[in-house]
Amino acid sequence: MAKKSVNYYQERNLHNLERIDALLEELPDYCEDFFRGVETRTSTLTRLNYAYDLRIFYDFLSKRRFKSKAPKEITLEDLEQVTDTDIEIFLSYLSHYTFGDKSLSCDERAKARKLSTVRSLFKYFFNKGLIGVNNTAKVPTPKLHDKEIIRLDDNEIDEMLNTAEFGNGLSHHAIAYHDRTMVRDTAILTLFLGTGIRISELVGLNNESINFDNNSFIVTRKGGNQAILYFSDEVADALAAYMEQKKGDPKIPKESPAPLFLSMQYKRITVRAVENLVKKYAKIVTPLKKITPHKLRSTYGTALYHETRDIYIVADVLGHKDVNTTRKHYAAITEDNRRSVAGKVKLHRSEEDDD
Repeated sequence: MAKKSVNYYQERNLHNLERIDALLEELPDYCEDFFRGVETRTSTLTRLNYAYDLRIFYDFLSKRRFKSKAPKEITLEDLEQVTDTDIEIFLSYLSHYTFGDKSLSCDERAKARKLSTVRSLFKYFFNKGLIGVNNTAKVPTPKLHDKEIIRLDDNEIDEMLNTAEFGNGLSHHAIAYHDRTMVRDTAILTLFLGTGIRISELVGLNNESINFDNNSFIVTRKGGNQAILYFSDEVADALAAYMEQKKGDPKIPKESPAPLFLSMQYKRITVRAVENLVKKYAKIVTPLKKITPHKLRSTYGTALYHETRDIYIVADVLGHKDVNTTRKHYAAITEDNRRSVAGKVKLHRSEEDDD
C-alpha cells in the first residue's frame, strides 16, 4: 500500500510555523498579536522573515535604546519613544553588528527589508490605537542600486548541459557519483533552463505534476496559487529519461504524492542540494560567474524575451505579478529596446527621403 505523505508545501508551511512560534518566544508578547493580524495577507515565509528581522530589531533596542531591558521586556509604551533618529541609527547599526556570537552585516537590500518589517509592526499597532506615534514613517527607504545582471550565454548553456550529461571536468570524487546522478541532474538543469521556474517550484514537483500528453506541468507559485506551464520536446526528453530511470529502481519508496526529484537517499531533493548541484556544474563551465538557480531563471527569461519580444509573455510565464519586476530583473530587455531604435532617427536626408 502506498504511503500517504504530506504535501510538500504543507510540510514547508508547518516547518515555518513551528520556527515562527520558537522565535516569538524571544520577542515581547504583543508581537504575537502583530503576527496574527498579518496572517491573512502574508505567506508563512514572509512572516518567518518578519520574525528574524524583529529579533534583530529588538536586540538592537535592548543594546542601544533601552539598555536596562531585555528584548522581551520592551513594551508598547517603549515603542512610542522610538524616534526616527533611532530608526536611522538602527539602519547604520546593521552595516556591522553582532547577534549572539556572530558578527554580521547587511547590504542595502537587507536593510530595506528590515526597515519594511519594522514599519509594518509600528503601522499595525498605530492603526490599532495601541501606540500614539509612528516615527518609522519618517525614515526613507535606503537607495537601492541596480544589481549586475548575470546569466549564461548560449555556449555556456550548451557546455553546462554537456557537463551534466557526460561529466566533463568533474573531479575524481564527483565522477564516482556521476553515474547515479547524471540523468537526474540533466533533467533538473534542462527544466530550469527550459522553463525558468523557481527553485521552490522545482523542488515541490511530484511525478503527478507532469503531463507528457501535452508537455505541461503544474507548479505552485509564490503565494500558493497553482499554474500550468508548458515545456519543449527537449525538456520532455530529459524528464522522461529521468522518470524512466526511476521506474527501474526498486529502492524508490512507494508514496503518494511521489516527489519528482529525489536525493541519493531517496527523499525529496532539498533546495540546498539543488543550489549545490547548480554551483558544481557552473563552476566548471564559467568559474568567474556566480551562477545560482535564480541566474538560470534569468537566463531563460532573457532568452524568452529575445524570441518573443513581448515583456508581458515573459512576465506571465515567470509568474511575475508586476511587469516592472520583469524589467528590473532582465535589464538586457531594456538594453535591446534601446539598441533596436538606435538607427531609427535620421539626421541627414537622402535623395530617397526627398522622393
